[in-house]
Amino acid sequence: MDLMIIIGAGAVGKMTVGQELMKITDFRLFHNLMMIEPVIDIFGFFNGAVVEKLRNDIFDAFIESDNKGMIFTYMWAFDMQSDWDYIKQLSEKFESSGGTVYYVELVADRNVRLKRNKTENRLANKASKRNLELSEQRMVREESKYRLVSRDGEIPFENYIKIDNTDLEPDRVAQMIKEHFRLGDKVITDVYRGLKLDPVRENEVELLHGMQVKSFMPLYEKYHDEGSPAIEPIERIKARIGQPDRKYFFLVLHGARVGAINIGRVYPKDASPDENVYRISPLFVDPDYQNRGIASAAIRKAFNMYPQADRWILDTIKQEPGNCHLYEKCGFVRTGKEKVVNDRMTIIDYELKM
Repeated sequence: MDLMIIIGAGAVGKMTVGQELMKITDFRLFHNLMMIEPVIDIFGFFNGAVVEKLRNDIFDAFIESDNKGMIFTYMWAFDMQSDWDYIKQLSEKFESSGGTVYYVELVADRNVRLKRNKTENRLANKASKRNLELSEQRMVREESKYRLVSRDGEIPFENYIKIDNTDLEPDRVAQMIKEHFRLGDKVITDVYRGLKLDPVRENEVELLHGMQVKSFMPLYEKYHDEGSPAIEPIERIKARIGQPDRKYFFLVLHGARVGAINIGRVYPKDASPDENVYRISPLFVDPDYQNRGIASAAIRKAFNMYPQADRWILDTIKQEPGNCHLYEKCGFVRTGKEKVVNDRMTIIDYELKM
């Protein structure tokens, strides 16, 4: 689980840049006041111990989720050892989970920040800033009391960037951060979050078979291949389910069964003795639910379910560019192996090394 800490003085744009980063990456935003505001509402005053406990609960639960990473905003007083200690502790929490921590420092002129302190987006998300007179007084007081901008070379972290965003729009700053750290594009969609892989039970094989026939029948009518899953007898599905290294899962989207995926460990001739190779076959989505990103979400869910996999393999129809694009978008590459089925259809092999 990765962590991005956006650092800067009040109203520099930490939350707004984080919002833009959420649009173009798989990082979720947890800005500092998300815990502070509810605590103030409930207690009637700032209770630091409660805020800290709630924040840590969020961090711990988030690390256990299947999200890619978190954006956390923080006003770092560089002349306070306690802030250095806090950043170190937080970074170690995420790094111990195998994640990478990125540090982004934003700086902007005070006059610009005072204008940003009045923006609709800031006031809508931060109730404690709506008394503008008090909010501005607090900003000035914080700057006079603490050093909120780092000195050149002071921050020792490898994954660090400092950006003067005085004259930059938030979306431009977000793009700069994404490019600097080579962050991946956004792939975790609402479909991904709503999709579950539910193991198929023995008494559900007939349902699975019916869904498979419905999903593959359009391709069978197009290519008339004798190996099509559309005409596969139910006994073959039962035989797969009985294999110890293979497992069927229904694709369940918001409670509805919309397809299925079969995942199994295989032992190809080109595999080394200690290599874990997994094969996806078949994968299908009910025609009524196609073109919604369900198949790509299912593949990525499978990757997370089998972290021990060293290599994934599958095959598809060469004459179906949509299928080829799907797998290539998920990171698979063509191996060069092809099998001609008939004069209209060729099967091509794909693999993905983890």
